Amino acid sequence: MRTRGTGTGRLVLAVLLSGTFVQLTSVTVLQVAIPDVQRDLHAGPAAAQLVLAGYTLTYACTLITSARVGDRWGPRRTFAAGMAVFTLATVVAGAAPGVGVLVAGRLAQGLGSGLMAPQVLTLIQRVVPAERRPRALGAYGATMALASIAGPLLAGALLQLDPFGLGWRAAVLVTVPVGLVLLLVPALPPDEPGRDARVDPAGAVLSLAGVALLVLPLTVGREAGRPAWSVASLVAAVMLLGAFAAVQRRVAHPLVPPQVLADAGTRWGIGLVFLFNTGVPSFTLLLSLHSQQAQGVGPLATAFTVAPYAIGALVGSSVSEHLGRSVLTGSASALVGASLLVAVTIGMPEPRWALWLVLAGGGFGFGAFTAAVFTRVLARAEPSAASALSGLLPTAQQLGGTFSVALAGSVYYGATGGPGTALWHAMVYEAVVFALAAGAASVLARRRPG
Repeated sequence: MRTRGTGTGRLVLAVLLSGTFVQLTSVTVLQVAIPDVQRDLHAGPAAAQLVLAGYTLTYACTLITSARVGDRWGPRRTFAAGMAVFTLATVVAGAAPGVGVLVAGRLAQGLGSGLMAPQVLTLIQRVVPAERRPRALGAYGATMALASIAGPLLAGALLQLDPFGLGWRAAVLVTVPVGLVLLLVPALPPDEPGRDARVDPAGAVLSLAGVALLVLPLTVGREAGRPAWSVASLVAAVMLLGAFAAVQRRVAHPLVPPQVLADAGTRWGIGLVFLFNTGVPSFTLLLSLHSQQAQGVGPLATAFTVAPYAIGALVGSSVSEHLGRSVLTGSASALVGASLLVAVTIGMPEPRWALWLVLAGGGFGFGAFTAAVFTRVLARAEPSAASALSGLLPTAQQLGGTFSVALAGSVYYGATGGPGTALWHAMVYEAVVFALAAGAASVLARRRPG
């Protein structure tokens, strides 16, 4: 495995982390802007939900296959192709004359992101020396933590400032300059010759279709009233993913080689990533929605409300490597307390110091956990399994986030007794998820590789 000099390695890491940032920012950037999209494009609730969910749909579906494509084409070429697709699709979405073009652009954005994401972890494993890899992976986790909440913050500020009169389009297009720079900077190492990887077509079709049929009803089913097709889609997803698991045991070039999941701790770690993320996106999403819809707070004020969470995430991710073996359990437990206290402090009158302190503490736990968990799981993996694991971990993260929005949204909108009661119910859901994650993390900490 070749490594790069310190200066070059840092430039490579900066490019990879910038790519990660724009991918994950685009997941949430339209959350606070969707009312403006609906007014401007005359979009109904179902179309608006597709605008939000379309990106996640194609992003989550392609991750497992993209990891193997990177082995076949080379991670540098695959990353560049993904960034080109993502940037072009972003321009299309930002200039969309109607909601149909916007949805198509979001779907293509997700496809580009899905191509890029696994290559980031693969290249970090290849370029960064082993002794510096925990810090690099910590920076990767910190980038994910910040990006997940940067979208609403950026969108809120851009909607308030309305540069060039672009409205919500400015929020969509904000990542384009970064994408262009990353395409023009020749920082990534050349792909190694002699690759003999093959992409299993049956496994690719089964995984893509299975994940798509799983994600689609979770993202649009509630707004559609849980129709019969959504139940049929979930049943079909289970069947296809079961067939995918069976096929992987029989083909010569599986998308997920058996050695990837040979270690029980690795399997537990992937499950932990999924479980933790069933509480993550919905936490800030519900906070933003409650502030705007129930309390009448504007987009920029909402952005400032959640800013302490972002600051806490930055601090937590920066110090996570120094927090010891209990960092995952402790940070998930911190989010249990933060979830319950948010429901109490969000209704308190000004000044809002109590809410800001709670959010900063929750952000610290979120940042510390996110920065540490990928490092812990990847550290257990054999080098030959790192590429496939680089597709499985983001898949678990994105599927967890999809479940998060679907389940927490159902709790929030299904509650009776007013907005305050609805938020309390949703935050109890969050607390339960993070408590389960804390318990799973304590089990993972006791496991040894092998």
